[in-house]
Amino acid sequence: MPRLNENEVEDVRKVNEIKYDFVTNVKPAYQTEKGLNRKVVEEISTEKKEPEWMRNIRLKALEIFLSKPVPTWGPDLSELNFDELTYYIKPEDRKASSWEEVPKEIKETFDKLGVPEMERKYLSGTVAQLQSEGVYSRLKKQWEDKGVIFMDMDSAVQRYPDIVREHFGKIVPPSDNKFAALNTAVWSGGSFLYVPRGVHLDLPVQAYFRMNGALEGQFERTLIIAEPGASVHYIEGCTAPTYSQYSLHAAIVEVYVKEGAKVRYTSVQNWSDNIINGPTKRAWVEENARMEWVQGSLGSKITMTYPSSILRGEYASTSNLNVALAIGPVWKDNGAKVVHAAPNTSSKVVAKSISGKGGMSVYRGQLRINSGAYNSKASVQCDALILDDVSKSNTYPHNEVLEQSAAFSHEASVGKISEEQVDYLMSRGIREEDARSLIVLGFLDDVLKEIPLEYSIEFNKLIKLEMGKYGAVG
Repeated sequence: MPRLNENEVEDVRKVNEIKYDFVTNVKPAYQTEKGLNRKVVEEISTEKKEPEWMRNIRLKALEIFLSKPVPTWGPDLSELNFDELTYYIKPEDRKASSWEEVPKEIKETFDKLGVPEMERKYLSGTVAQLQSEGVYSRLKKQWEDKGVIFMDMDSAVQRYPDIVREHFGKIVPPSDNKFAALNTAVWSGGSFLYVPRGVHLDLPVQAYFRMNGALEGQFERTLIIAEPGASVHYIEGCTAPTYSQYSLHAAIVEVYVKEGAKVRYTSVQNWSDNIINGPTKRAWVEENARMEWVQGSLGSKITMTYPSSILRGEYASTSNLNVALAIGPVWKDNGAKVVHAAPNTSSKVVAKSISGKGGMSVYRGQLRINSGAYNSKASVQCDALILDDVSKSNTYPHNEVLEQSAAFSHEASVGKISEEQVDYLMSRGIREEDARSLIVLGFLDDVLKEIPLEYSIEFNKLIKLEMGKYGAVG
């Protein structure tokens, strides 16, 4: 991106503070004490008036969480102290079905973030969450009339318990990892999306998750079910204000893509620099179905995210495209997981990372083609751009091809902005700053072009902020 002068950096910083780096001054309607134990888990379940089966799931997950060690194979998580976090903060006693019903202070939060305007212009429906609870959800009537369900997850447990119970925790069980067990024990909020057979939503739905304090956790749970022949594009936005102390975000996303269905999951995350981010996202993809993951990761202190697809039916396919910016004292541990468990399945993974000002970017991926997954095809492409001599990029691919008829390719590249390229563009009358901008945007193009236009414009602004505030290019 173009290098910003001091005044421009300050202007961009002020814009970011106005839109993202602010705190909502709202007194919680309810919150638990700090720390995690059986009492806290039971308190959350009681406050939500949950059925006994959900309470039992939570308590079993708590036992699993307490038995599992903190992961040590990636970034340093030694700062994370589970005893000093608040796991449940309820900002308001009631949920709203229109923006006018949202309490003034909370409404102002999402007005600043542009969520109501985005809903009016581009979306079929919206779920908005502040801290631990959804505060607003709405779906356009034309989709309600076709049987589409889109609401916060807590409401779904109450209104559609049979559907939730059938699917909850089947793709990501609490035994999967420590953060998955934690989420299952204390989850709150998130979104529930059900698309009936053959229904195609022509506009995306969006869930927006906003954290608001330090030493707190956000543990939303998202469940997406696309019945045979259905299609939907789900967009996730995430932000938080900056504090000197950390907070933890550990979501779970489970996606069921049934026969002939298509789901695209786009995630644009702009976490503040104090967030430790460790979500688990996974999809089951059935015969002739397609799952697409598109992810833009900015900000955070530590991010560990590896969207996964299990290709369970013949001719199932998936793509995983992600951009990660590690600018400043940041560790981005991003990647993808794909399991080819049926014949004639296909997958494509494209990962782009940029490291600057001491940032660490890591691609950590797993691809497995099972024996019997005849004629399956898979490709992995990892490209890293390093902007200086103090930043790093590592690649840790784990590939298992157990089927002889399968075709698999893996490419990885690491480079810096070429001065020869800059000189060539400058010789064509382009300013140096613009030349560097063109090179960076060209490097990211594979993924950025997959983000919807109205979101890619915002994402480009965020990239400019991330790189400009550290003087990362030039």
